[in-house]
This record gives sequence, structure tokens and C-alpha cells, in this order.
Amino acid sequence: MKFLKWIASVGITVCAASAVAAGLQNLESFVRTAKTGRAEFTQVVTSPAREGQAPRVKTSSGTFEFSRPDRFKFVYKKPFEQSIVADGQTLWLYDVDLNQVTARKQSQVLASTPAALIASAPDMRALQADFALTDVPEKDGIEWVLASPRGKDSALQSIRVGLHGGELAVLEILDSFGQRSVLTFNHFELNPVLPGKTFEFKTPVGVDVIRQ
Repeated sequence: MKFLKWIASVGITVCAASAVAAGLQNLESFVRTAKTGRAEFTQVVTSPAREGQAPRVKTSSGTFEFSRPDRFKFVYKKPFEQSIVADGQTLWLYDVDLNQVTARKQSQVLASTPAALIASAPDMRALQADFALTDVPEKDGIEWVLASPRGKDSALQSIRVGLHGGELAVLEILDSFGQRSVLTFNHFELNPVLPGKTFEFKTPVGVDVIRQ
């Protein structure tokens, strides 16, 4: 009987270890095989509660596309229109309501960001240079990886990447102010054909451009 219990405990331990290891394995596979991708997303941002007030929650939605290693685009459609485009050289942020475009060099801003984890990094070695990656146990069918920025001056505390069936499912971001942002991806398409012009940004006529 004791022998059977020992066998059972070993089996449970091995299964638990396998479940934990799945996160990093799936992230490595995703980075290696997902050359392009497209999905719809919903983003929920929760700000810390202030004294006497409940936490503030904002929800937005839109589309996301990427072409590894250095091109991606977020298009926010609701409740406000906004675009974030990385064309390989420049990161463009277009706020329709403000009628303003902000342009920054990608090389200066993307290394320790969520975009590097899911779309920009060419391989796991590049990711591990900027993040400490740790397996997190599977939950609700999603394999998780905790990514902690190595840079001491990072504006982020941590990022949790959730993958399901080898596809990007969830991104949870906690910044240095305690604000939490959760992006849930739906209808993910792996390696669709994306024309090069997908990631071209043309400044609309009459819009102010701020270069940083």
C-alpha cells in the first residue's frame, strides 16, 4: 500500500512539474513559430483605489496585428479611436481626439515592453536579456509565464503572458503605479499573410506631430 501511495505521489509531482513547465515551452514555441499574427482584443485597465473611492475601470477594444521581429499595430476602436504603429524604425501613436501624433524611435522604447514579449523579440534569448521569465502554473486551460523586467528604471512591475493551444490568449500588465491592464485576445490568426503596407503610418493632413 505504501508503495502504491509513493507511486501516486510521484505521478502527481511529475504532472505538476509538467504543467508548470508548459508555460515557458509554449512561449518559446510561440516566439519561434509565430512570424505574423492577427487578433481582436479587449483591454480592461484598473487603476488603484484612492482613499474613499472605488478602483476606476476602463474598457476598450480593437484589433492587433504583428510581423516579427519589429512591426506591429494596435488599433483602438472603442470607446475612443487611437492607433499605435511600429513600422520597424519609428513607434507612432495617433490620438484622434487630440488630433495629435507622437513619434519615437523604436530602439529606445520597445526593449522591456509587452510588445517585445508578444511581437517584437526575434527569439527567447533576446527576451531573456530584457526579462526574467518564470513559469506559472496552468489555470483554466491557459499556460502562464511571468516576465519581470530586468531594467531597474522600467515603468512596469511585471507582465503575465497567457497562451492557449500555442496561441496568444491573455496579457496581464502591472505597472509601477499599481495600475493593472488585462488584454484578452480573440479570433487569433497564426501566420496570416500581412502586406508590408499594413505597418506603414501616414500622418493625417492637419495633425500635429511631436517627435521625442
